[in-house]
Amino acid sequence: MRNYLQLVRYKNLIVILFLQWVMHVCVVKPVLLPFRVPPATPEIAFWLLALSTILIAAGGYIVNDYFDVKIDEINRPDKVIVGKSISKKTAMRLYQICTVIGLCIGIGLAIWVRNVTFGFLFVAITGLLWFYSASYKRQFLVGNLIVGVTTALVPFMVGLLEVTFLHRTYGELLDFTPVAPSIFSWINGFALFAFLVTLIREVVKDMEDVEGDREMECRTMPIVWGISRSKWVVYGLVAVVIAAAGYCVSRIHFANDTLTMRYYIFGIIVPFLYFVYLIIRAKRQSSLHQAAGFLKFIMVVGICYSFVFYFLQARAYGFPLFDLFMINQPAV
Repeated sequence: MRNYLQLVRYKNLIVILFLQWVMHVCVVKPVLLPFRVPPATPEIAFWLLALSTILIAAGGYIVNDYFDVKIDEINRPDKVIVGKSISKKTAMRLYQICTVIGLCIGIGLAIWVRNVTFGFLFVAITGLLWFYSASYKRQFLVGNLIVGVTTALVPFMVGLLEVTFLHRTYGELLDFTPVAPSIFSWINGFALFAFLVTLIREVVKDMEDVEGDREMECRTMPIVWGISRSKWVVYGLVAVVIAAAGYCVSRIHFANDTLTMRYYIFGIIVPFLYFVYLIIRAKRQSSLHQAAGFLKFIMVVGICYSFVFYFLQARAYGFPLFDLFMINQPAV
């Protein structure tokens, strides 16, 4: 069982589920309540979306290991699962089962909400994950961008599902309100953060795997540009994340809000500075692996700002936090 859990990257699947749940509960709902608009997405629809996402992601991890056996035997021979603990035939069957079930759930959900775009996204993501593993990940920057985009779609799909159900409830009237733009402005902020952090992590992982990738004639950034230049790309992307987050902070206006700036400093800037320190000092594969792992922590911390947003919305507009208790306005 442990090998199967490692094959589907169960820790990453937990993060994916957590990301979609906080978007649903701590972002979409708080955005809607000031407009006196109740969330329109049925709980069963959200959980079907989450299940579909997790199954398709699990399939993506499986097929990635399936195609990467030779590379992994060079880069991390002690962690190879496919072809050793689990046969390639079994791995492919698991991929097919997870992907087909996840895709069927996603398309069924699209039929429910009568949204062709929604269904197309599930098909597109499934196709991208297959071609990423089979070919694109070995091409310069293409694979990195695909992983970043598919990660960004994880929170985006939650917002799209809610807006689709709102359109079913209110029709064209919704287009004359700021409800949908408000949802997407917040959801897209988290999606952009997820995209950039994932893109950085993919470049770092390519630096970590450069030996095996070069042996298999891949054209990843560290092979084409070298480790040193790739590090400078990472520094540049970190600066973009910090600047983008700073811009978002400047656009967030809550009365007596000191939490957002503190969170930005200690939850975004400080961790990223430590990450840059790790990259500067990284000389061995193990050091790069540590830096890539630390980015997962930064990702989770960034996602958790949604709890702060929920708290600030509840305090500003006077509704109960998680439908449990009220937040009093601070004394001026």
